[in-house]
Amino acid sequence: MSDDDPYLWLEDISGEPALAWVAERNAETADVLAADAGFAPLKARLREVLDASDRIPYTTRRGAYLYNFWRDADHVRGVWRRTTLEQYRKDEPEWEVLLDVDALAAAEGEKWVWDGARARRPAYDRALVRLSRDGGDAVVVREFDLGTREFVEDGFQVPEAKTRIGWIDADTVFVGTDTGPGSLTDSGYPRTVRRWRRGTPIEESELVYEAEDGDVSAWGYHDPTPGFERDFVGRSLDFFRSETYLLTSDGASGGASGDTTVRIDVPEDALVDAHGRHLLVTLKSEWLGQPTGSLLAFGFDAFLAGDHTFEVLFTPDARTALAGHSWTRHHLILETMRDVSAHIEVLTPGRDGAGWTRTPLVGVPALSAVAVVDTDPDVSDEYFLDVSGFLQPSSLHRGQIGGETEVLKQAPDRFDTAGLTVAQHFATSPDGTRVPYFVIGPDHTATGPGPTLLYGYGGFEVSLTPAYGALRGRGWLEGGGTYVIANIRGGGEYGPDWHQAALGAERPRAFEDFAAVAEDLVARGITTPDRLGAAGGSNGGLLMGAMLTRHPELFGAIVAQVPLLDMTRFHKLLAGASWIAEYGDPDDPADLAHLRELSPYHRIAADRTYPPVLLMTSTRDDRVHPGHARKTAARLRELGHPVLFHENTGGGHAGAGDNEQAAHNSALVHTFLRRHLT
Repeated sequence: MSDDDPYLWLEDISGEPALAWVAERNAETADVLAADAGFAPLKARLREVLDASDRIPYTTRRGAYLYNFWRDADHVRGVWRRTTLEQYRKDEPEWEVLLDVDALAAAEGEKWVWDGARARRPAYDRALVRLSRDGGDAVVVREFDLGTREFVEDGFQVPEAKTRIGWIDADTVFVGTDTGPGSLTDSGYPRTVRRWRRGTPIEESELVYEAEDGDVSAWGYHDPTPGFERDFVGRSLDFFRSETYLLTSDGASGGASGDTTVRIDVPEDALVDAHGRHLLVTLKSEWLGQPTGSLLAFGFDAFLAGDHTFEVLFTPDARTALAGHSWTRHHLILETMRDVSAHIEVLTPGRDGAGWTRTPLVGVPALSAVAVVDTDPDVSDEYFLDVSGFLQPSSLHRGQIGGETEVLKQAPDRFDTAGLTVAQHFATSPDGTRVPYFVIGPDHTATGPGPTLLYGYGGFEVSLTPAYGALRGRGWLEGGGTYVIANIRGGGEYGPDWHQAALGAERPRAFEDFAAVAEDLVARGITTPDRLGAAGGSNGGLLMGAMLTRHPELFGAIVAQVPLLDMTRFHKLLAGASWIAEYGDPDDPADLAHLRELSPYHRIAADRTYPPVLLMTSTRDDRVHPGHARKTAARLRELGHPVLFHENTGGGHAGAGDNEQAAHNSALVHTFLRRHLT
């Protein structure tokens, strides 16, 4: 592997030569895929799904209103709107439009993409609106009046940056942003936390906390829970380790601000959640005699006073892992997974905060997914749940813990499921590990091997769970294809240990798991190597690069979207330094050896036969640099290997900033797969 890189010039994101090269590659791909006779009708059917008026408008409860952001054919960039629960129960609710992003983009001549809003509790009268230019992670922030439905002329405004901001009170916020030299970490995220008062320049705002240059970021937030108002600050040391502090303003420190920080003394890799009188700690390593993956409950004040008496709310086993938790006013909703199928319980603390009890919340069909969409812990025990499955469109449920439940919304079928089945199998990796995977498609005992798409991610403790996919259904399943999800190591399907088994130099375990699933699919007669495709994005794009260069004989086509591919320079590109804890540090000789071995970009060889590959990225992706995909495409072309490349000019790390772009990208992927696998 040579250290020379003749394609460094493609890392110049907006450089004229690089963009000219991108335009040429895009034209080549369009000539092949967009010109295919099946492309236009497929794209139209996919766009129909994305724009459908009978989609579920998922909401967030803020006081008396349910808030929703909505895109369709008439609202390409979308509208932020709200309604009441009474209206929401209707088939066609009356919505109050708060902000029309299309109109704003037209008026200001910017390709604004909605990135959310943070309303001010408990009045919910103002919001901090986040807007991205064409889908990037960096945003501008503007204060918005929910009563007048207008931006506040002299309100809080922050220029474009990877900003963290949140309300403290009516006239004060915590903010971390780019205020000049020294204000950002090496990863490009806020290094400082400031208390910013209305009407003062942000540069003169009060500094309350600083992280180190090598940390990922600093953060601060205010908890306005009545009776338990608290301020917290902290720093992310890397992607998985952090420190959290209670911030008090009692003058005891003697500093200019009079702020004192008290460390919440848990392991750096643990997750903390302070709510009311409770402190919940999710373990990523053993602590206090409890295994990795456990959830522990402490009394908040007692813990800070040194009393570490706890109750165990969840203990994992070989097949069961914690998926998440959500508070209501009096209860904790606990989400767990057993062999990647969901289970929901309600946990209730006793009067003194101890003696927790538990009951099941809802029955969930096998091989289905259930997720807590929203709760309002300040006010009530209301909850919203989304229930879906691979062949089961989403239904939105609302209930009160201990009371009745109702189905508020039911999504219609979006694709023909006749003859399709769902099954879960287990492959055996070379080291003997059982790796679960889901198969969605026709009954292959009757049809024989057929075109199959295998999807994976395998990183950052991200779990791939059952869900209804209308684009996948129309683009792939309806045409006779089979879809497979591999729950490989590196993910979170079996908790932190499953993730940590593929960290750093152990990353090949994830690659081996994915290859084992591919081989198992062939052994079961579901497909053959020439009819098996693979797809993944971001870290999953690294996985695709590994399959291309390590196991090309297993696949007939590969798709890598917004991929990470040059493992020797990722830390120098955009947010890459924040992932060193996942992969290793290329500047550390001890890590560089395994990173070069992992790096798909450096493993491409002239004398190997590779399956056709489609590489997709975005010029506006300010998380994973488009240079990864650009350079890999250029190297494959140089050596005469079959490769197509498409770079969307907008869309950020999602690859698409609106439904038109999303439909186009999906149609490109499925057209490519159909041409090579069917």
